Amino acid sequence: MLELLSDLKKGKRGAIAKAISIIENDEKEARKLVKKIFKQSGHSTIIGITGPAGAGKSSLINKTSIALKKLKLKPAVLAIDPTSHVTGGAILGDRVRMTESTDSGTYIRSIASRGATGAVSHSIRNSIRVLEYAGFNPIIIESVGAGQTEVEIANIADITVVVFNPNTGDSIQTIKAGLTEIGDIYLVNKSDLDGASQLYQAVLEFIGMTERNPVVLQTSTTKNKGIDEFAKKLKDLMADKKKSKKEHDVARLEIELKDIILNNVRHKLDSVLESDKNYSKYLKKLQLRQIDPFEAADKISSSILK
Repeated sequence: MLELLSDLKKGKRGAIAKAISIIENDEKEARKLVKKIFKQSGHSTIIGITGPAGAGKSSLINKTSIALKKLKLKPAVLAIDPTSHVTGGAILGDRVRMTESTDSGTYIRSIASRGATGAVSHSIRNSIRVLEYAGFNPIIIESVGAGQTEVEIANIADITVVVFNPNTGDSIQTIKAGLTEIGDIYLVNKSDLDGASQLYQAVLEFIGMTERNPVVLQTSTTKNKGIDEFAKKLKDLMADKKKSKKEHDVARLEIELKDIILNNVRHKLDSVLESDKNYSKYLKKLQLRQIDPFEAADKISSSILK
C-alpha cells in the first residue's frame, strides 16, 4: 500500500490504474485506500459532461482536454460505461476517440456503472479522490444522459455541461426537463451540421434566458470550432466555483454519508430477512395471494423493527 501511495503521489499511470481497479473491485482494500487519501482530497474541480449517446462527447472531451492543457491545467477523464454491468467490461470507443488527449498526458479511464443507483456515485467519488491525490485538476466525468445517472452526476460535479447535437433529433420538445435544470454550460455540438443554428437559437431562448443564466455555446470537433472558447469558459467557471466549493462539498459529503449508511442498512437487512421466520411466513402468504404486498411488508417491518 505504501508503495502504491508513493507512486500515486508521483502521478504514475500504472499506480492510478491499479488504485481505481481496487476502488471498483475490492471493497475491503478500497476502504483502506480511501482512509489514506481522504484528507488530501476535495481540492479539484469536478466537471460533469452529460448528454444523449451520439452527441459527440468523447471527441469533444478529447479536444477540450488538449485546450485545457494549453491553459496550464492538468485534466483527467472518467468515462461512465452504462452497459458494462452486463459484461464487467469498459468502453473501448471512448479510449479510441480520446487517443489524442491521452498522448498529450491526459489520464482517461472508463468506469462501469454496475447498473445500480448509488453504485455510480460510490466508484466515481472514490476514483475522483485517487485522481486528486495524483495531482489532476480538473477531473472530467463523462456520462450518457440516462435518467438517474445524469442527476447523480449533477450531485457530484462542481460544473455540469450538457451537450446536444442536431443529429439525435434534439429539439426543444425532446429535451427533458431535468436537463434544463442542471447545466452551467449548454453546448450545441457538431455545429457544422444542418439544423445546428436552429437548435442553438432554441436552446438560447428556452434555457439561456432563464434566471440561472447558463452559458450556451456552439462547438464542432471536426472544424475545431468553439473548443478554445469552451475551455476558457471552463477555466473561468473553475475560478468562480472555487468560492462556493466549500459549501458544495458540505452538502455533497452529507449525501455521500447517507448513501453509505443506507447501503449498510440494506446489506444488514438482507441478511436479517434471510433468517427471519416472519419474512418467509408472510412471503409465502403473499405468493399464495392470501395477503397483499403492502400488508405483508407492514407485518414483516413491524416484526423486525419492534
